[in-house]
Amino acid sequence: MTDASTEGERLQKVLAAAGVASRRVSEQLIVEGRVRVNGVVVTELGTRVKPETDLVDVDGTAIQLDPSKRYVMLNKPTGVVSTMRDEHGRRDLREFTRDWEERLYNVGRLDAETSGLLVLTNDGALAHVLAHPSFGVTKVYIAKVTGRVTPQTIARLTRGVTLEDGDIAADKARLLDASPGESLVELTLHSGRNRIVRRMMAEVGHPVTELVRRQFGPLHLGPLPVGRARELTTVERGALLTLSRASEEIQ
Repeated sequence: MTDASTEGERLQKVLAAAGVASRRVSEQLIVEGRVRVNGVVVTELGTRVKPETDLVDVDGTAIQLDPSKRYVMLNKPTGVVSTMRDEHGRRDLREFTRDWEERLYNVGRLDAETSGLLVLTNDGALAHVLAHPSFGVTKVYIAKVTGRVTPQTIARLTRGVTLEDGDIAADKARLLDASPGESLVELTLHSGRNRIVRRMMAEVGHPVTELVRRQFGPLHLGPLPVGRARELTTVERGALLTLSRASEEIQ
């Protein structure tokens, strides 16, 4: 941030270009002390910033300034592997990224038989935070399982079960529906372990027959159809970038 020089662009112009508000309203946000640059509140309208390097937030929500960054949500179908190029010739993620010129990468993975929310981006720093287990980004899954799940089984999932690679407990578990033949269970986890939901449900005696990820951090799958991808909204990007920056500060 360089207030006294002519380097960079005026902050209100940058905010307007980022879609935060009109330039006039952006000026008001600055004067009211609601804008921070690199963690410091700025109130001077002459403030200049470099969109490529400076971090700006408004009312605590991070603002995307770099227009070259892409953030895409995909509702991955079953039968598709979570890689951009599968060496075995299976369906991969390339078919869902053709609308974007940028080279996108998936954040984490869903196994081939699991559908649902997958994030694709060219923002390597954000991808690292979202995918790394140490940052504890939560994911919400809906699992269709065999047999009638009881409240006792739900309690066991939150207390924890022992798998071959160690103990694991769901952050939250909820029984959505139960019949003698099958049940629907909602699980919230921050673990990034491979096939963790399937292994947990098998351990408590209810193998998964269908699995979908409905939520990833602050992102919700919503009505996005299976096999469709869309860019994140301004609000969604802000939530994701805010989470990413907060996690980086904790390190």
